[in-house]
Amino acid sequence: MDEIIINTSYTISILSLVVIAYGSILAVLNFVNNELGRFSGKFSMMRLNFVKINFGYYLLLGLDFLIAADVVRTILENTMQDLMILGLSVVIRTLLSYFLGREINEDEEFRKKIDEEIEKEKKGLE
Repeated sequence: MDEIIINTSYTISILSLVVIAYGSILAVLNFVNNELGRFSGKFSMMRLNFVKINFGYYLLLGLDFLIAADVVRTILENTMQDLMILGLSVVIRTLLSYFLGREINEDEEFRKKIDEEIEKEKKGLE
């Protein structure tokens, strides 16, 4: 039974690394694509903001998986020191998740405002 719990914890940890790596690769590719748009006049700050928001979602999901892996791992390692390390780890990751989520929400609101202003400008030109 112990081996199943350990393997489950490691599997969840690996899944979190895969999610973060995948999100990182997508973010880099989209970032480079947007930056190359500077040469053709297709660069967009809105697209750059979109890259940032999407990358943030992948980071949040990866952090959530890491927290889950730590919780599963504590089923076996339940000494006071292990519980304190888990608690500290969960607090740090939860704070990171909270502030990252807050930043994503602010960026989304900013993007919505920009979209509204662009729509107003388009209507004014018609």
